[in-house]
Amino acid sequence: MAGYNKWIFGSLGFALTGTPIGAVVGFALGALMDKTKEPAKRVGPGAHTGRQQPGHATTGDLALSLVVLTAAVMKADGRSTHGELGHVRRFFAQQFGPQHSAELLRLLRDVLKREIPLRDVCLQIRSHLSHAERLQVMHYLIGLARADGAMQLAEQRVLERIATDLGISSKDLASLDAMFGKPSVEGAYTVLEVDPKASDDEVKKAYRRMAMKHHPDRVAHLGEEVQKSAAEKFRKVQQAWERVSAQRGIN
Repeated sequence: MAGYNKWIFGSLGFALTGTPIGAVVGFALGALMDKTKEPAKRVGPGAHTGRQQPGHATTGDLALSLVVLTAAVMKADGRSTHGELGHVRRFFAQQFGPQHSAELLRLLRDVLKREIPLRDVCLQIRSHLSHAERLQVMHYLIGLARADGAMQLAEQRVLERIATDLGISSKDLASLDAMFGKPSVEGAYTVLEVDPKASDDEVKKAYRRMAMKHHPDRVAHLGEEVQKSAAEKFRKVQQAWERVSAQRGIN
């Protein structure tokens, strides 16, 4: 646990300085700090208390944001399943490494016991994360809700609330959700956010717009692993374009 202090407090920008997320995770972090026998000090260039602008979130910010929103989705239907926990473990391990993943899972267990002021948390995240970063968060949360094979109605409603408060449009939400569906031409149009009756030129423009929106370079500052995860969305956009262009005979 000794590395937890330096990692979390050394890489946070906004997650603890704004009250909603800080109120949810503060007590749990304090308990973890007690176990490390290290003072809860901040180190490193990311440790400041000033307000950040969108696009300048750190890996620590993203980690704590994901922990709180993960808890909100897992609590939606009143139970946490093995499928959900497995999805979270794999994602956290890939994004933050084995040691930090274990620490975040301990934090998650505590946050699951707490009331989450979801709208306030989402508005805090929205004010500091760029649109590309928020899309990445939503992509992960949809995967979490689908981890057991089917999304429950309660989970769908929570995701819709989160998307609204994060400033994610209904088209973007539908597009992200369609990325998890079975491959089909209909689903491909949804991924590209374009009407099946649109002209070939409109479809081409939609593909270029979506490719730019989901390009992995937009989250490169959050680290190589986050960028790799973003590349999954980018591949889904490319696959949707290939399916639609083949169906239309577009060269």
